[in-house]
Amino acid sequence: MKTEILLPTEENYEKCGQLIRSGQLVAFPTETVYGLGANALDLDAVGKVYAAKGRPSDNPLIVHIASPDDIGKVALYVPDKAKAVIEKFMPGSVTVVMPKRPEIPDCVTGGLNTVAVRIPSHPVALRFLQACRVPVCAPSANTSTRPSPTCAMHVYDDLNGKIAAILDGGNCDVGVESTVIDFVGARPRLLRAGGTPVEELEKVTGPICREVKSDRPLCPGMKYKHYAPAAKVTVVLPGGDQQQKAAALYDSLTAQGKKTVILALSEHIGQYADRQTIDVGKNSREYAHNLFAALRLCDKREYDAAIAEGVDESGYGLSVMNRVCKSAGGDVI
Repeated sequence: MKTEILLPTEENYEKCGQLIRSGQLVAFPTETVYGLGANALDLDAVGKVYAAKGRPSDNPLIVHIASPDDIGKVALYVPDKAKAVIEKFMPGSVTVVMPKRPEIPDCVTGGLNTVAVRIPSHPVALRFLQACRVPVCAPSANTSTRPSPTCAMHVYDDLNGKIAAILDGGNCDVGVESTVIDFVGARPRLLRAGGTPVEELEKVTGPICREVKSDRPLCPGMKYKHYAPAAKVTVVLPGGDQQQKAAALYDSLTAQGKKTVILALSEHIGQYADRQTIDVGKNSREYAHNLFAALRLCDKREYDAAIAEGVDESGYGLSVMNRVCKSAGGDVI
């Protein structure tokens, strides 16, 4: 299969919409990361998503729609607290979990009776979804376990020859996936930290439960190893001796002959002297934006090991730590 890279023109929007309706896969930009889109009502197309990514079939997919008016096509009803989030934060980098309509196939929801719904704010994504004229299920457009794609070339590197087209909308603004909140129970539950800080959501929902235990994945990113480059990642937790620990580990790894790099905040770069570093930004928000590109750069430069500075888990820091710790497979010091 030849994978086309298409610019966002009216002709190409209609072309991509037709591809989706005919059961093909199209990668498209959102404000968070690039998504791998398929017709959510087409079982064969959904199966192609799992096959292209090498993704476990019990890992639910998020259904993307173009307007709040379309929610009733995928969700059985909208819980009251979810209505406030939809009104204030959609379109945006939030996904709402609600009871699903029977028309939504079990293969989309991982066999659950709920559906995860998102309305992206990226103008290219919205025009693409309008052209599709069907609900579009879309995980991140990368090979499963790899860092999520934040530009069209990241998608091409992973999925060239496996999907019909990539709609190129440039670099993603947010850089990490959406925040996922489950509104089915009595109290909202955080299933995945992401592009909208939980503290902002709590201003309209009240307290959100952050401790969710389940023997099956309730949304993307809960169960399986994610976001990992080929390099072995270690996270150094924040604290007064963070840079000293990172430098000592760097020196130990390089002494073993391993090509190593440190992912560091801008203000700390100078403390690492002549050690190899990648600047992830001035704060947690910039770190979130730059993280996946930095992890992919580790592969491009063929590093054997990457040491990532951890950050405080407030605001965007929660999504940073969620992603970077998963990329490390839990190797945290």
